[in-house]
Amino acid sequence: MFLSSYENKLDKKGRVSVPANFRSYLSNLGYNGVICYPSFNNQSIEAWPQDRIEKISNTIDSLNPFEEKRDFFATSILSESVNLQFDSEGRISLTSKLLKHAKIKNSMLFVGQGKTFQIWEPTAFEKFKVNAKKKSNLNRANLKWEHQLNK
Repeated sequence: MFLSSYENKLDKKGRVSVPANFRSYLSNLGYNGVICYPSFNNQSIEAWPQDRIEKISNTIDSLNPFEEKRDFFATSILSESVNLQFDSEGRISLTSKLLKHAKIKNSMLFVGQGKTFQIWEPTAFEKFKVNAKKKSNLNRANLKWEHQLNK
């Protein structure tokens, strides 16, 4: 899983090193890269393994092909997605479009989200995190353990 947060900087050529344990997780899934697209929920970059983007693509494909919302999702996610391969040192080159969306200039925060991760401008993430903690506290009753009966 993608857990924790790591801050890294862009190098002079516009590359950034993806945290080693994130690369290791992707490698264990059989991938040498990550799919990135601008989040439409936040001012961040969504980063997903290939199988997760395929799941979302299949979900979009299951919608009525003549319905507007199918085009909205395909445009917002799939047309904006880029497949970024790791170089020999585990770096990726984020596109200027992705960096601009997240307002990243130099430093960025890789934020684990379980099966996916996000890339944020560090100050923006700190503001988001404060709000997320408040809302998590208010909604904590929604998190329930599944009860399994042993027979």
